[in-house]
Amino acid sequence: MSRILDVNDLKVAFRQDGRTQLAVRGVSFHIDRGETLALVGESGSGKSVSALSTVSLLGDNAEVSGSATYNGEEMIGASARTLQKVRGNDISFIFQEPMTSLNPLHTLEKQLAESILLHQGVAGPEARRRIIELLTRVGIRDPETRLGSYPHQLSGGQRQRVMIAMALANGPELLIADEPTTALDVTIQAQILDLLEDIKQKEGMGMLFITHDLNIVRKIADRVCVMKDGEIVEQGVTKEIFDNPQHPYTVKLLSAESTGKPDPVAEDAEEIAATEHLKIWFPIQKGLMKRTDGYVKAVNDASMSVRAGETVGIVGESGSGKTTLALAIMRLINSEGGIRFRGEDVRTWSTRRLRRLRSEMQIVFQDPFGSLSPRMTCEQIIAEGLHVHGSPAQGSFREQVAEVMVEVGLDPAAMHRYPHEFSGGQRQRIAIARAMVLRPRLVVLDEPTSALDMTVQVQIVNLLRDLQRKYDLAYLFISHDLKVVRAMSHKVIVMKQGDVVETGTAEQIFENPRTDYTRTLLRAAFEVV
Repeated sequence: MSRILDVNDLKVAFRQDGRTQLAVRGVSFHIDRGETLALVGESGSGKSVSALSTVSLLGDNAEVSGSATYNGEEMIGASARTLQKVRGNDISFIFQEPMTSLNPLHTLEKQLAESILLHQGVAGPEARRRIIELLTRVGIRDPETRLGSYPHQLSGGQRQRVMIAMALANGPELLIADEPTTALDVTIQAQILDLLEDIKQKEGMGMLFITHDLNIVRKIADRVCVMKDGEIVEQGVTKEIFDNPQHPYTVKLLSAESTGKPDPVAEDAEEIAATEHLKIWFPIQKGLMKRTDGYVKAVNDASMSVRAGETVGIVGESGSGKTTLALAIMRLINSEGGIRFRGEDVRTWSTRRLRRLRSEMQIVFQDPFGSLSPRMTCEQIIAEGLHVHGSPAQGSFREQVAEVMVEVGLDPAAMHRYPHEFSGGQRQRIAIARAMVLRPRLVVLDEPTSALDMTVQVQIVNLLRDLQRKYDLAYLFISHDLKVVRAMSHKVIVMKQGDVVETGTAEQIFENPRTDYTRTLLRAAFEVV
């Protein structure tokens, strides 16, 4: 095999506030044509920094030394003209968070066409045909109808698929994929991995795959480099690393998996929330007069309930209606059908009447960095709900913030710090603390672990279990990670395109699924290994 990328003794340091901090410490690796190399490790280990360094995509405060050659040509210190030719054409990137990579002011067609025109000189109908082909290959349904859509009109998984289409548009020799499947549900994740593997085999493309999901690594990677604190602590053939890890840190990563079962629910547990034949359709309005031309049928007929101390897992592909169902239960969007909260029909309640219930319903989102204000300190973020709803407990707001920080595993001495000064796992703990400080009865957990490292996932799952046990909390747990759902849930609801296709206890769903769709989900989740 001919070598595409050769990295030797790479060092990266960042200058900040008059100090220099070393982020990558003498990293060396190579990628051959048709080969996939996986970089694994926890957040902050230097994976993404190492990858971005190969084509000089770091900020001006970065000091990079060592060597990174693409087809024998040195990239570190290369001219802007050389880098412009290589970036996006010979070496393409897929980034983790598509909303920061896609232009919110441009349609999908315009953004994809721009890349094709820039690197291939193709425009007009031919570019449009190529765009539709790309969107179809990455699993976008009815791509012709999506060409005029803007990024905010797509689900997280759909946005990530568009990013993958953009990266593959020019047939790169090397694809650098930085957590490309984090936002995807398990069936699309399996499709994308198969797609990348197929393209790699057919076109001889090399791939640098950065991820915290070791199950994916086992399936897709030929070789693995394990990074910790800016260094590669172990590398080798994938099977050998998984079967016989040598470094203690590698052993720790491989053993990090959410297991076990939640505590049983008391027979006389109070029903916290329930729906009866819930329907949520969003009108499609067209023309100058905004006439309704049809409906997006987000949820068709959903009946469910969750009791105190119980976790109901909601699973399904992106766009299946999982989050929409949860938001309707919390009365954050309009719906038809029955909604009960602690025995009272709240669907017709006014906003003013609902206000007193808001403290009893809380939500934790997927991306803690996006849901935390960068201008507020940790203390201000956690205490915000206390200021809005008042405090039923004794003591000052600061005392309550300190108490809940200890509960979620944070040091109260850090309450004056801002979100960017915390790791991803710590930011998610802040988001959980913000919800828990009001002592709610119902908590919606919307993909709370999908953006986290495997070791941090285990910590967050254990934390959520502890808090549920302590406060008898009812959880609606939305996730595409079925292993975490299995470890957290008492009951599971399976959704597909707005319909509830199956519901039952976690044991029934995972051990004896009744529908083909559920079996497909489980196969995609558990056969990735």
